[in-house]
Amino acid sequence: MTTLTLIDESGGRRCVEANPAPAFAKPKAPLRSRTVYAAAHVVPLAWADNTPGRPAQIDWESTIGFRRMIWSWGLGVADCMDTAQRNLGLDWPATAELMRRTGAAAAQYAKNEGWGRSVADLVCAGVNTDQLEPADLGDFDLSQIVEAYLQQLSVCEQSGCGPVIMCSRHLCQAAKSAADYVKVYDEVISAAKSPVILHWLGEVFDNQLHGYFGSTDWRKASQTLLRIIADNPGKVRGVKMSLLDEDAERYVRAMLPEGVMMLTGDDMHYVDLIRDGEQDDPRAKRQPDNKIVMHSDALLGAFSVIAPHVSAAVQALDRGDEAAYLRILEPTQALARQVFAAPTEYYKTSVAFMSWLNGHQPAFAMVGGLQSARSLPSLSRVVQLANECGALEVPQLAAQRWNALLALNGIGMHGV
Repeated sequence: MTTLTLIDESGGRRCVEANPAPAFAKPKAPLRSRTVYAAAHVVPLAWADNTPGRPAQIDWESTIGFRRMIWSWGLGVADCMDTAQRNLGLDWPATAELMRRTGAAAAQYAKNEGWGRSVADLVCAGVNTDQLEPADLGDFDLSQIVEAYLQQLSVCEQSGCGPVIMCSRHLCQAAKSAADYVKVYDEVISAAKSPVILHWLGEVFDNQLHGYFGSTDWRKASQTLLRIIADNPGKVRGVKMSLLDEDAERYVRAMLPEGVMMLTGDDMHYVDLIRDGEQDDPRAKRQPDNKIVMHSDALLGAFSVIAPHVSAAVQALDRGDEAAYLRILEPTQALARQVFAAPTEYYKTSVAFMSWLNGHQPAFAMVGGLQSARSLPSLSRVVQLANECGALEVPQLAAQRWNALLALNGIGMHGV
């Protein structure tokens, strides 16, 4: 019997049996009913100087291998979207190289796969302004911010990846009104050679984005977002909404023009948001009984932890089997909520931890030394919930690695 040692916040220990992983089948054709991207992390060279403040040194074999794993389940990869890493260790030179390498790997994968998926189908990549000096160390005018966005957009497009226009700390600091956001986004979107995804990232992920889109009220801010989309017809493919507010997402989703998809970034409520059927239409203010059929697609960090479950659940939707979708995906929601527990900006620590437990990287290490950003009891809770929902892909390996990490820290079943 394979066992896992669990530890609580008081140091108490107990032993549980490791559950077998579900026997999910990989898809034999592209997923149809939902567009799904898993936001992947980067794996550092374990022996390199990835301490805080140092340039990222990446284990490219493991990093690209992780992306191939996600593709093999029929999911797309959202790359360079490490909101928990791009401002905490993943510098712009490493980000640019990541775009190039992932784009090249996606092109080769698409060719070998033969499903007709493009590089942009397989990868979308985050375009930001983080090559500039930190936003709190200087004043930046809007033209500098546009130029920074365009530099990253150019690298993204040259790699073949689909662009995701991320929220900019620099723009949040420099903008004096909602009109400044509209001006910058219109310039960047008009320069894009293909439709873009807009990313609305909430303060829970980055407190330097307070009042983004010109207001602390999401209803007012959403009007700025919607104006940007209206200003650029045919140029916005979708919106990734990461406010962790399901009511806000449903409201904005219903307001999107036809052909613009909502990609949920809500790791706390994705099961219902992806499944949703009828909902109240906020546009029909004088017709309260008016219903529309809507759902969210997905671009989620949590999905890099549970890629097999996500694939199997969407395959169930493809078959019209909503009950199977819920049976497969609902048990993973508790795990995702633990991965994204406060402080949420350090969620990638749990993602990298799960990657290590499942054998996708050789060491529990992160750029910027962020593997230390979660406590052992917090990681133990991740282990417990992953075991309960079947997210430990090779339970024997996961148990060996986790129990060894505890032992390294002087923790065993018989004392500390």
